[in-house]
Amino acid sequence: MAMLSLIIATIALAGIATQSLAASRTDQPITTGMPARFQLRPWSWPVGLFALALIGTLTVLPLLALVTTSLVPAYGVRLSLTTLTLDNYAEVLFRQASTIRAFVNSFYLSALAALVLAILAIPVGLSLRSLPFRLRQALNGLIDLPYALPGIVLAVACILLFLRPLPLIGSLYNTPWIILIAYLMRFAALALRPVDAALGNIPPQMTEAAAAAGVGSFRRLVTITLPLAAPAATAGALLVFMSAYNELTVSALLWSNRNETLGVILFSLEEAGLSTQASAIAVITVAVVVALLLLLDRLKDRLPANVLPWR
Repeated sequence: MAMLSLIIATIALAGIATQSLAASRTDQPITTGMPARFQLRPWSWPVGLFALALIGTLTVLPLLALVTTSLVPAYGVRLSLTTLTLDNYAEVLFRQASTIRAFVNSFYLSALAALVLAILAIPVGLSLRSLPFRLRQALNGLIDLPYALPGIVLAVACILLFLRPLPLIGSLYNTPWIILIAYLMRFAALALRPVDAALGNIPPQMTEAAAAAGVGSFRRLVTITLPLAAPAATAGALLVFMSAYNELTVSALLWSNRNETLGVILFSLEEAGLSTQASAIAVITVAVVVALLLLLDRLKDRLPANVLPWR
C-alpha cells in the first residue's frame, strides 16, 4: 500500500510541476472588468435548451433519484401513494445513534478545519509572497499535493505518520484529531488559493503610498492588506467547509468508534444493502448544504464584497 501510494504521489507531483511551470509564465495580476459577451443570435434558444438539459441531467435527475429512493420502503419499489414512507428518515435521524453522531462529527470537524485554515491563510499567503518566485512555486506545489492526491493515499500517509507514539501526546490514531489534521492538509489549497490571488491583486501603489506617508508595516497590514484579503479568506473557508462536510475518501481509513463521519456512515449503509437509508442521509446532507447556501445568499448584503464564491 505504501509503495502504491508513493507511485501515485509521484504522478501527482509531475502534474503539479507541469501546472506550476505553466503558471510561472503568467504571473501577472488579474484585472477585473466586464466579461466578454458572445452573440449567439439564432443559436440562443438551442444553446439555452441544451444547457438546461445538461444541467438537469447532471444535477436534477440524480437528486430526484435520491429523493425517490429515500421515500420507498425498499430499493426497487416504485414510488406511489401506497409505497410512500418517511420511515427511512425516522430511522437515520431518531433511531440510529451513529448517524446523529456522524452529523455532529462532520459539522464540527469541517467547521474547525475551515476556521483554522481561514485564520492561517492570510499569514501563510503573505509569507509565501515574500519568498523568491521559484521557492514560492515549489512550496505552492507542496501545498497542492495533498489535494491532488487521492484521499485514501493521504489517509495512509497520516496513519504512518501518527500511528507510532509521538512525544508527549502518544498516538493520534483512533482519535478525531487525526481526521482534523488530514482535513487541514487536504483542503489547505482551497483556503490558500483565493487569498493568494487576492494578495496578488492588491495594487503595490497603495502600500507604497502608505509607507511614504509614514504608516508603519503593522498598520498597513491591518488597514490595507487584511480588509482586501479577508473576503477571499472567508470564501476559501466556505469552500473548505462544504468540501470537508461531504468528504469520504480520507475519513474512510481514519475513522474510529464514535468518530464516524457522514461519508463513512453513508458508505457503510450502501455496502450493507440499505440503499434507502443511505439515500435519506444523502438527501439530508444536500438539504443542509443548500440551506447554508441560501442563508449566506440572504446575508449577502451584510457581507463584504467577494465573500461568496458564487457571486
